[in-house]
Amino acid sequence: MQNQLKKYLSLLLIIAGCSLNSCGQEINRMVKTDTSAKEWDQTIPGNFSGQTKSVMDSTLLNAFFESYPDVKNYAGTVRDFYRKRNYAFAWFDNGRIIEQADNLSNRVMNLQTDGIYKTIPYQKVLDSLLHGMNVKSNQLQPDTRLELMLTTQYFAFAKLAWRGMNTLTSDSAKWYVPRKKVNYNDYLDSLSKSPAKRLSADEPVYRQYELLRGFLKKYRALDASDHWLPVENNALIKPGDTAASLINIKIRLFRLEDFHGDTLNRSYDNELVAAVKQFQNRNGLLNKATIMAMNVPLKIRIKQILVNMERSRWLPVSLNSDYLAVNIPEFKLHVYHADSLLWSCNVVVGQSVHQTTVFYGEIKYVVFSPYWNIPQSIVLKEIIPGIKKDPDYIRKHDMEITSYQGKTPIVRQKPGPMNSLGLVKFLFPNSYDIYLHDTPMKSLFGETSRAFSHGCIRVVEPAKLTNFLLKNNDEWNPEKIDQAMHSGKERYVTLKQKVPVFIAYFTAFTDRNGLLNFRKDIYNLNDHLASMLISGGGQY
Repeated sequence: MQNQLKKYLSLLLIIAGCSLNSCGQEINRMVKTDTSAKEWDQTIPGNFSGQTKSVMDSTLLNAFFESYPDVKNYAGTVRDFYRKRNYAFAWFDNGRIIEQADNLSNRVMNLQTDGIYKTIPYQKVLDSLLHGMNVKSNQLQPDTRLELMLTTQYFAFAKLAWRGMNTLTSDSAKWYVPRKKVNYNDYLDSLSKSPAKRLSADEPVYRQYELLRGFLKKYRALDASDHWLPVENNALIKPGDTAASLINIKIRLFRLEDFHGDTLNRSYDNELVAAVKQFQNRNGLLNKATIMAMNVPLKIRIKQILVNMERSRWLPVSLNSDYLAVNIPEFKLHVYHADSLLWSCNVVVGQSVHQTTVFYGEIKYVVFSPYWNIPQSIVLKEIIPGIKKDPDYIRKHDMEITSYQGKTPIVRQKPGPMNSLGLVKFLFPNSYDIYLHDTPMKSLFGETSRAFSHGCIRVVEPAKLTNFLLKNNDEWNPEKIDQAMHSGKERYVTLKQKVPVFIAYFTAFTDRNGLLNFRKDIYNLNDHLASMLISGGGQY
């Protein structure tokens, strides 16, 4: 199993974007499933091939960490890094400081651009040492103190910006997807290897992170320059009408980069129609909630971006195989091969009182014409009261009692068109008893907000998903799949190769068109994480 996990070097989401409509994406924590207790081991390859002649005195490392005790917890990592490279300088070439040193310093000095509210110790010392080296630009002698300060600051930055808060924090945020594990020593080697390579190039973090970082900068600038007064909500205005209030709507959508026309025109013209549609698509909305979404304060949007940048730090960078991603707030399933989004479809997820868990699994079985073994909680809350009201309840719902647990009946629903799991289900063994399945209640897929289930995930295109999962099995074709779905006889099919599935939670993500999307925080998971980020109270 460990080898199989290692094989998936990366992920996403949708579970966002990628949209989470492209979510294709990343994921180390010890999850409470039988696939849990595993870590994503994602190594960034790279052999340092710069200068190797200029080496430092290894005993100077002890003196350095004695002089700068606030970064002493990185001493072991720094020693390992230099031991592997025979103590050759990493930030100097021919005695001169390399370009990456300034790149790192800029990121360290501006951590808030990465959505980080902590500071790395000795930033001023780093700045002073770099300034002194730049002043003495003709000097062809490496500075050991600057070298070690850069390396220590790099590892501190990597921990904050790329690894994120530790598993205690992600657990408290109800995120049970395995956390990625990255070899930052190797990445530093790779970074040092190329004088032209920038710190932001091919960062060891899920690609949504860098995309959201760009929008964080935009929204902060917009917040600093705009009063963001409420836009008037006039539900009577429709395309073709003219009204003074439309000017404010056009200005709002212009600032949000949805509208690109004349903001002084009072007409509900075709350009505004297209802009409103794009805004609605980005926010997963229908008409009645559009103005309300336009009036969401920018500071709330900024918090959403910050929270989802942190979640992106926890995911695998990418995957090199088929995988599925469900983004709960988006109510979407995304099907990927590597980082290529193949298709997406609507899903129904758990109600707020029966939340779908955020975790990772691997689909092992496709079950045709399934029985529904009804959970005892549903038997107690729904089935038994139904029987008391109508003695014929069991027969009318195509159910049967198979045994008793004490006085409580064990109930299952027979295969067929009435079955609540529909005609097929997809199992990835886990302790949360969550899986994907068909449903006879197709009308719910047309709703904007689709949180109706008891926790499992209903898929609007079950036959398409079945064909995808069985595409490498010569025994199955679309006709045989359709027959098995309608046979009325339960049949388990074991996949030749398990397919990873990520159940994720992203309320802000960038789609494949480069547009920033927002979704409602249906389980109220954002505020807790946002407070830890902004207060600096999260554990790293």
